[in-house]
Amino acid sequence: MRDALFTRRDILKASAALAIGATGATRVASAPAAESVTPALIAAARKEGKVVWYTVMDLPVAEKLARAFEAKYPGIPVRVERSGAERQFQRLAQEVASRIYAADVVNSSDAAHFIVWKRDGWLAPYVPEDVARHYPAEHRDPDGLYATSRIWLSSLGYNTNLVKPEEAPKSFADLLDPKWMGKMVKGHPTYSGTILTATFQIARDLGWEYFEKLAKQKVLQVQSSTDPPKKLALGERAVMADGNDYNLVQLKEAGRSVEIVYPSEGTPLIVGPNGVFKMAPNANAARLFQSYLLSLEGQQLLIDFSGQHSAHPLVKEKAGRKPLGEIKLMKDDPAAVEKQSEEIKARYTKIFGV
Repeated sequence: MRDALFTRRDILKASAALAIGATGATRVASAPAAESVTPALIAAARKEGKVVWYTVMDLPVAEKLARAFEAKYPGIPVRVERSGAERQFQRLAQEVASRIYAADVVNSSDAAHFIVWKRDGWLAPYVPEDVARHYPAEHRDPDGLYATSRIWLSSLGYNTNLVKPEEAPKSFADLLDPKWMGKMVKGHPTYSGTILTATFQIARDLGWEYFEKLAKQKVLQVQSSTDPPKKLALGERAVMADGNDYNLVQLKEAGRSVEIVYPSEGTPLIVGPNGVFKMAPNANAARLFQSYLLSLEGQQLLIDFSGQHSAHPLVKEKAGRKPLGEIKLMKDDPAAVEKQSEEIKARYTKIFGV
């Protein structure tokens, strides 16, 4: 499962000095004033002619937002560069180390990445008006370097053709029942930021002993958090041991035979920040895109289309979906994930043998 790629620690050792030299100071004194979208900003963005978005959002969602932005601002095409969070983290570090600056706006499903990028001075301070006016403090960087672009959960789930509702697992503990042996699928933390964050929260709250027991259940191991829902919908596995809830929301609303389970112990909470890259070749287009993505318009489109949640308090949940406030959640801790990332991935890989 694990490719011969640099670890996070290897990348930082190789690129930190060069990156700091290229970007200047690594600390921001305070958040800049909020900025609104002006005719001057739009004109400058059109002159640059494009925006490149490095994102980990699943491709249909990212493309939907990109096309909506292009319709609102003709003449500024969006190039979506999508990959898993850990692969994207490595790619950006390798590009910066080689003085290749292609990304304008960056996004991750591992909020710990933004701690690293902030520390290394790779993010440009920019505060869209909507963020300053509406976003809670916990969903915006105090120095104005990034804000939460989406919120989602790493839930359980099952195929309703293969599992009866009354027999479906209701908790993480239920997944250890021998009846689920060889019938489960889950993502991998060395590829997916969602799964890395979820693994941290579950190990913290339930102990690594839980994963040691789960590994004995002959779980099908895939990469991205978007893969388990697909396997479930295809009937290749009966139960999803992790992944993301929003793909199940999309599949269920499309009439597929899947159901979401929010485990009784609490469901891992994932936040996905978005920020402007300091070395962005299209800096004005980057700021315009950041403003759009975090605006009420952009956030409502994202939530309606993807089945995720927003930090923007004016966004309305779509009817028929379970509101975030009604779900018992595990607590996120990006700083702890950043410190323990390599340990989590190594321990997980040893336990599952992949």
